[in-house]
Amino acid sequence: MPRLEKVYLKNNVMGLISNGTQNILEEESHIKDVLSRIVVEMIKREWPQHWPDMLKELDTLSKQGETQTELVMFILLRLAEDVVTFQTLPTQRRRDIQQTLTQNMEKIFSFLLTTLQQNVNKYRRMVGAPQERDALTTPQKTDLAQEPKAQANCRVGIAALNTLAGYIDWVAMSHITADNCKLLEMLCLLLNEPELQVGAAECLLIAVSRKGKLEDRKPLMVLFGDVAMHYILSAAQTADGEGLVEKHYVFLKRLCQVLCALGSQLCALVGSDSDVDTPANLGKYLDSFLAFTTHPSQFLRSSTQITWGALFRHEILSRDPLLLAMIPKYLRASMTNLVKVGFPSKTDSPSCEYSRFDFDSDEDFNAFFNSFRAQQGEVMRMACRLDPRTGFQMAGEWLKYQLAAPVDIGPMISKTGEGLCSIFSPSFVQWDAMTFFSESVISQMFRTLDKEEIPVNDGIELLQLVLNFETKDPLILSCVLTNVSALFPFVTYRPEYLPQVLSKLFTAVTFEVVEESKAPRTRAVKNVRRHACSSIIKMCRDYPQLVLPNFEMLYNHVKQLLSNELLLTQMEKCALMEALVLISNQFKDYQRQKVFLEELMSPVANLWLSEEMQRVLSDPEAFISYVGADNKIADPVLEDPSGLNRSRISFCVYTILGVVKRARWPTTLEEAKAGGFVIGCMPSGNPIYRNPCTEQVLKLLDNLLALIRTHNNLYMPEMVAKLGETFAKALDMLEVEKNAILGLPQPLLELYDSPVYKTILERMQGFFCTLYDNCFHILGNAGPSMQQDFYTVDGLASQFLNSAFVNLNNIPDYRLRPMLRVFVKPLVLSCPSEHYETLLCPMLGPLFTYLHVRLSQKWQVISQRSILCEEDTADDNPESQEMLEEQLVRLLTREVMDLITVCCVSKKGAAEHNSSAAADGDDDEMMSTDVTPPSSAELTELGKCLMKQEDVCTALLITAYRSLSWKDTLSCQRTTTQLCWPLLKQVLTGNLLPDAVTWFFTGVLKGLQTHGQHDGCMAALVHLAFQIYEALRPRYAELKAVMEQIPEIQKESLEQFDSKLLNPTLLKVADKRRKDNFKRLIAGCIGKPLGEQFRKEVHIRNLPSLFKKVKPSLETDVLENNEDGEGLTALFEP
Repeated sequence: MPRLEKVYLKNNVMGLISNGTQNILEEESHIKDVLSRIVVEMIKREWPQHWPDMLKELDTLSKQGETQTELVMFILLRLAEDVVTFQTLPTQRRRDIQQTLTQNMEKIFSFLLTTLQQNVNKYRRMVGAPQERDALTTPQKTDLAQEPKAQANCRVGIAALNTLAGYIDWVAMSHITADNCKLLEMLCLLLNEPELQVGAAECLLIAVSRKGKLEDRKPLMVLFGDVAMHYILSAAQTADGEGLVEKHYVFLKRLCQVLCALGSQLCALVGSDSDVDTPANLGKYLDSFLAFTTHPSQFLRSSTQITWGALFRHEILSRDPLLLAMIPKYLRASMTNLVKVGFPSKTDSPSCEYSRFDFDSDEDFNAFFNSFRAQQGEVMRMACRLDPRTGFQMAGEWLKYQLAAPVDIGPMISKTGEGLCSIFSPSFVQWDAMTFFSESVISQMFRTLDKEEIPVNDGIELLQLVLNFETKDPLILSCVLTNVSALFPFVTYRPEYLPQVLSKLFTAVTFEVVEESKAPRTRAVKNVRRHACSSIIKMCRDYPQLVLPNFEMLYNHVKQLLSNELLLTQMEKCALMEALVLISNQFKDYQRQKVFLEELMSPVANLWLSEEMQRVLSDPEAFISYVGADNKIADPVLEDPSGLNRSRISFCVYTILGVVKRARWPTTLEEAKAGGFVIGCMPSGNPIYRNPCTEQVLKLLDNLLALIRTHNNLYMPEMVAKLGETFAKALDMLEVEKNAILGLPQPLLELYDSPVYKTILERMQGFFCTLYDNCFHILGNAGPSMQQDFYTVDGLASQFLNSAFVNLNNIPDYRLRPMLRVFVKPLVLSCPSEHYETLLCPMLGPLFTYLHVRLSQKWQVISQRSILCEEDTADDNPESQEMLEEQLVRLLTREVMDLITVCCVSKKGAAEHNSSAAADGDDDEMMSTDVTPPSSAELTELGKCLMKQEDVCTALLITAYRSLSWKDTLSCQRTTTQLCWPLLKQVLTGNLLPDAVTWFFTGVLKGLQTHGQHDGCMAALVHLAFQIYEALRPRYAELKAVMEQIPEIQKESLEQFDSKLLNPTLLKVADKRRKDNFKRLIAGCIGKPLGEQFRKEVHIRNLPSLFKKVKPSLETDVLENNEDGEGLTALFEP
């Protein structure tokens, strides 16, 4: 545009600002916005070189009145946003404008402050300052002519605050703290001005949240002074005193954030080298902070937790008497805050009203509250580290109170039974909170106090009270059991109480609301029984020496329970057996433990090896009939003729799993030798152990593999057709699993009040799902448990191929995933290298070849579907089902890529590499390891073994490189950083076909096209493409041909890059620079986010440079002119 036209345009726009808009109160905000943006666009193109007087012109405009001043504020704010915040300009222009802004910042800040001060003063004079207003019963009446004037001043004040907020974040701290922190003082003053307080709090928050040198931040401590504290506290009290008004609540949230940020600054400055003392007003600050922790709003309460944690952790502040005196108050507040009330749909607490502002639904609130509670637990433990006795004393008082309090079930009726609590009942909510509190506090006390300081008598007294407390309410009983576990460490001081504890837990194992009831148990009842079982297991795991003397009593108790087939579920029976196995590990005598395990497992062995069971386990049709899946059921809630058959199979599988998981040899070598567990040494000198359960478990292995084969064959179409009408969907996923994969929350009440399985179909689905998982858990645990006895089983690889890996084509993704995760991966991780050739390679080879084909087909369907969706074709497959299938393919892909990585790449290289890089202080190298694999990521022995087989090698490489363009960001990033290069490096030495090389390189570029919009993926993929090009371009000219096909590639730059690459003498440029050049070359194939794909590029031309770069000749100009070396500073001037 010619210069005269530019001047004409500028003058007209300035004229519009001067007198082309309506009054400040009448003009539409979008007009003001556009007008200010036009000026900003001109500034971005012309200032400062061609429009040096811009700031003076704005200053002149602002003197015309409020309307113009507000527009000037908008201009300054939008300019800062474009230049500093969003950086929407070319680098050179951005630098010019930002440097000029910085040079003029003193003037700009003084202009902003003066504008704010003048307008606020005028506004307050007209309306009457708050102090005067409070004194009068009604606000001082401003005459009607003054009202609009006051409003106009208020508007300008708000605009000035918003503009300041755009600058405070990045200007030098000296501007914020200039003139004795005048700005901060003014902001504190405005906290009490209802119309301006939110803007002022916003500015204050940005100022107080500043990071940077500690020295620069010291002046912020002025906010702990009397004046500032007074204004902050009175503002909080006033806002809170006016009840729940949205505007005031937003202000309170900001103020709470200000106090949190102040706390962070305090923690950073006190005790650092910046010699800041603990402020005199610390007590006042803590009181005001506590007020937010005790506010009815759950959101405000949670906002304070991180700062409390930082204070309690702080080396110096945590010893301050004022903070120590705060601990009991904080713990009291926590006792209230742990009570789960405040659901937005309810009205049973003052918090509910606030929750309606903060949460969309009860599920939302529930998720928030659970993480808030976990955070509180963390902070309470820190507080109790400083004062363990107070916490314990409070826990004891609350526990006693709760034990004596009458039960209040509230208005909701529980489905579990008449007169029982639901999860919303006042009594349960209190019990739940008290239990969490005592658990957190007591565990911390045992960690903090010395043995002789522990209040054993008080603890045992509490334990007796809990053991004597009887309740028929499952939810409360569950809390009681947690308290028993929390107080259990006291029993280590008084072992005579152990039988009482065991008796309490065993009673809970068989808990029923209505004895001998036929109705399905609700989740609350099941949880109590499961809770009791896991408490027994935990006790036997953590305190085996303590329980060992009572082993016989425990064993008899379990035998008695097991004798009645219907008393316990299979899971409960096995949990108790696991506890016994854990204690038997303490025999430290191979023969004795072996005899015990034989006795324990004999009922299972008899059942599992019986002729009928062998027939059922090896024939899919017989199996379907035996578990009752071919029936048609009239009453799907109560009638279940084959339930007992299913439970027998479950019992056997659960027991085998429990024994394999828990039976172990002693941890110390001497004890293991003495007990007869060591049978020799490996060539490496490591001892060879034997597990007392091996003989029993291996006897049962054949039938277990038969069951797995049968289960896989159930998915054959002809078998699915044999399922009964009621059970047509018996092999489908449970609704709960589907919801978990789709990320849908469970309705809250259903978590406790509904039966575990609502219908016989759900029960059947649960049976198949758990059985399948557990069979693979056994195989996954068998390696670590039985070691060489398991790996040397005859023909184990072919047995696996004929059982776990048959009929994979028909096995759905949701069954294949757990198989890879709980069986194949643990097997690979625990298998010694001498069995790679005989066991792993014959098994993994066919598996990887199959998985590659399967995943390729699945992703092809998904990409075709997305193409079809764009053409909008109707489909009988509902959307939610499609989403589920797609998400399952993603999860399966991650599982497969993770398995390949575990098999092929050693992580050790990465760890060593990082530590050596850190030790050498090589920053560039350290930076690069964030997104790129260390060059030392090597193939494992197993990886090399697999890569020797040509078909497996091909399958692995193709899977890895093809997966880069599948639409799963997480999988792409992991594969790129961990897997692709080590696999390719292994075959580089061989004779790769040119087509293969171009295919790999194109695979990476396709990945960039798909995932280029994600920074992490993009950086990793660019690095990989760069590695491949650098390593293979000298041997394969075809790679250059691929590069030439990239859209918008600069041919000359490519030639230049290529010639340097092929001529090693020219390769002097640092790796980082070469990589940046390469990235610029391939920019045309890096995918962009949807929002940027069709954006019209705005081109802003650079103006003549403001700063002439003069290179001083070092020796003469700087060093010689000045013997003291003061001139050295000139080296660092911009």
